[in-house]
Amino acid sequence: MNGTVRIAGVVRESIVDGPGLRFVVFTQGCPHHCVGCHNPQSHDFDGGYDCELDRILAAIDQNPLLSGITLSGGEPFCQAQALLPLARAVRERGLGVMAYSGWTFEELLKLDDPAVKPLLECCDLLVDGRYVEPLRDLTLRFRGSSNQRILDVPASLSSGSPVWAEGLRE
Repeated sequence: MNGTVRIAGVVRESIVDGPGLRFVVFTQGCPHHCVGCHNPQSHDFDGGYDCELDRILAAIDQNPLLSGITLSGGEPFCQAQALLPLARAVRERGLGVMAYSGWTFEELLKLDDPAVKPLLECCDLLVDGRYVEPLRDLTLRFRGSSNQRILDVPASLSSGSPVWAEGLRE
């Protein structure tokens, strides 16, 4: 697979960035600049480094215990075109794809980027919405503030409106 993506780094095994054991790609560059963000080093679009998609996929292939990957950030949907081949390759391997976005599901569908919807179509789950520090809640699974949602992406795309992922609303 050709191509690169600009990343802040990866975590090869995580149990806090989605259900199961996940390989996490932290993309570089974010327009949201949420106060209290736990990855502020990922905001600068000129930071981080370019990483070959083949290298990321090879690392994913090394671990047969992975449930899937999580695209985090930064803002992954700022690099939807670059991430699309990776997400498709991961899906072909039978693994799940989850993404975090500071944009809501509704905002993502309105973005003027033809790669956003195909990338969403590769996702099983989406944590959407900006991190809001006054709404921080450490008891929430896989999200930092209570305004964020964990959406079932196929169901949301099918209905045209956000659908909470089963069992992940608490």
